[in-house]
Amino acid sequence: MEVKKEKVSGENNKSSNALKKQIGLFEAITMVIGIVIGSGIFFKASAVFGNAGSATMGIMAWVVGGIITIASALTIAEIATAIPKTGGVFIYLKELYSEKWAFLFGWVQSFVYVPGAVAALAIVFATQATYFVPMSGTQQKILAIIMILFIMVLNIISTKIGSKVQLVSTIAKLIPIAIIIIFGLTKGTVNSFSATAIEGSSVGLAGFGAAILGTLWAYDGWIAVGNMAGELKKPEKDLPKSIIVGLLVIIAVYVLINLAIIKVMPVGEVVKSSKAATDASVILFGKNGASLIAAGIMISIFGALNGYLMTGVRIPFAMAQDGVFPFAKFFGKVNEKFETPLNAFIIEVAISSLYVLSGSFELLTNLVMFVLWIFFTMAVAGVFILRNKFKHLSAPFKVPLYPITPLIGIAGGIYILISTLITNTMFALVGLLITLVGLPVYYFITKNK
Repeated sequence: MEVKKEKVSGENNKSSNALKKQIGLFEAITMVIGIVIGSGIFFKASAVFGNAGSATMGIMAWVVGGIITIASALTIAEIATAIPKTGGVFIYLKELYSEKWAFLFGWVQSFVYVPGAVAALAIVFATQATYFVPMSGTQQKILAIIMILFIMVLNIISTKIGSKVQLVSTIAKLIPIAIIIIFGLTKGTVNSFSATAIEGSSVGLAGFGAAILGTLWAYDGWIAVGNMAGELKKPEKDLPKSIIVGLLVIIAVYVLINLAIIKVMPVGEVVKSSKAATDASVILFGKNGASLIAAGIMISIFGALNGYLMTGVRIPFAMAQDGVFPFAKFFGKVNEKFETPLNAFIIEVAISSLYVLSGSFELLTNLVMFVLWIFFTMAVAGVFILRNKFKHLSAPFKVPLYPITPLIGIAGGIYILISTLITNTMFALVGLLITLVGLPVYYFITKNK
């Protein structure tokens, strides 16, 4: 496949249909942190330590998961600087593999995963709100849709406003997390590392592998910042910096909060708890601890919701601008007044709201996770294609320790795929079927292009 150099060297900023470059480095970093750190940080400890079998191996799982994620991030950063266009993985797959592969990824992202994830986050936000204000199931769904619409309006008015909201919410969500870390590490008196193994657990490669898998899910989402590469002021420099710095902060936060939790609670109790961070806060601060965590989760979810919606709409927008999306001229249009992809927002929010009302979002997102990891692994492996077949493309950032670093990222992706295929075979197969449904849609669109 031959790619013209001018086609992938950057966005055409003179076009009236191009999005404005207005996102700085700090905002991009908070975008990475804000998307990745959602509610999982408050609930993942029990599963990771339970599978790892001991406090030491549990912390090691978070570190190893972080290393695998950083390896993928460093690799994607090279591809992103060579192809600094809005659309992220969709664009990388299109330029390095083919338009068909890119379409299938965009199909799953635009119609299933992104709106499903947005709906799920909005529902979790509304559920957490019931801690402060009792609500019925219907009222929770109404609040969830209102939150989605509110965030849409903020981002439609200005991408700059959306990125500032991301910055503020990310800082706000890190405050309760920092409080738990500081007080947990300084006031906690439990020595969970004294126990070599958790009672009832079996330490082994299988358990440790399952623990790493759990951490990899917790680290997921960082790649979404690439969806907005064309709107970064200096994508060649800021995109790799935002991904790497953002992930280093996330790894530190994940490791430190888990160290704090097991210093406040015996690791055996952590495993038995479905809300270890909340229980640790109650021990540290009394009943007010539960309120602290409830508020922290709401802020955290708000930031993740804003980040997912802001970056997610760039995929159907990029597809539409490339003419491979239904009603491409409409959904690929930039609103002249606000200079934002208003129409792309409308379609994603409409689907998200339908998922909220139907309650099908969790099932749908679980179904396509296997497929998405196929695409993510392909994207990481794309660095080999980039270096071998597209030597004319200049990548200001080069992945260190090539080819070892990309291979670590690929190994992590393959491990997730094999584990999912073994443990959730039906979900994986149905996810593949949903993806393949996109093929006739692709052929219809391109035939009438």
